[in-house]
Formats: sequence, structure tokens, C-alpha cells
Amino acid sequence: QVQLVESGGGLVQAGASLRLSCAASGRTSSNYAMGWFRQAPGKEREFVAAINRNPGSTYYADFVKGRFTISRDSGKNTVYLQMNSLKPEDTAVYYCGATSSWFVKRVQGYDYWGQGTQVSVSS
Repeated sequence: QVQLVESGGGLVQAGASLRLSCAASGRTSSNYAMGWFRQAPGKEREFVAAINRNPGSTYYADFVKGRFTISRDSGKNTVYLQMNSLKPEDTAVYYCGATSSWFVKRVQGYDYWGQGTQVSVSS
């Protein structure tokens, strides 16, 4: 079992930055690829970014490339999502997930999820 707890969400204005954190506990999180997804009201959960097991290749959705950065601190068992130049369309609940699959962009491949953290961006 892996437990994931997200934090760092909030209400910001367009153009601002936020850093989300996902703290993992339980089975060694370094055995899993970690991903961030988001879900807006009335929409399906969608892929945002992922970081693979060591050496830690990263993957991004096209709509966040150049604005968001995913990273992991294995010593702290924590994954981060640095979000810059936020837009109102980034408003959603952001979820952290852990997967043993190589298909890190697929929601269905994730084994564990956190409870989510709300990000709201005003115009």
C-alpha cells in the first residue's frame, strides 16, 4: 500500500504560481512512477505531468509544457508540481497518483491516488 497526500493548492490570480506537493508513505515510492492529473467540474480526469522511476524521465501534457515542472525528492518521498503562469482554465482539483505501469499518461494505469487539492485561478 502507498498513501499519498497532496497539499499546496489555493486561490490565485491569473499569472501567479503555485507549488503542489505529494507526500508518499508506505511501500517504497521510488518503485513507482508518479503523476499529476486534474479534474475540472463536469470533465474527466486528465493527465498533467509524470515522472518516471529513476533516472526520472518527465512527461507533460501539451497544455502545460513550459509552464509546469514536475520533480521528485526521493529522500523525502515527495513529488512536486511547480505551476507558473497559471490560467483560469487551470482551475481544477489536482490529484497525485502512483503507478507501477510504464503507461504513465493513462488514468487507468494508476494504482494509488491521493485525495486531491483544489487549485482555483481567477481572471
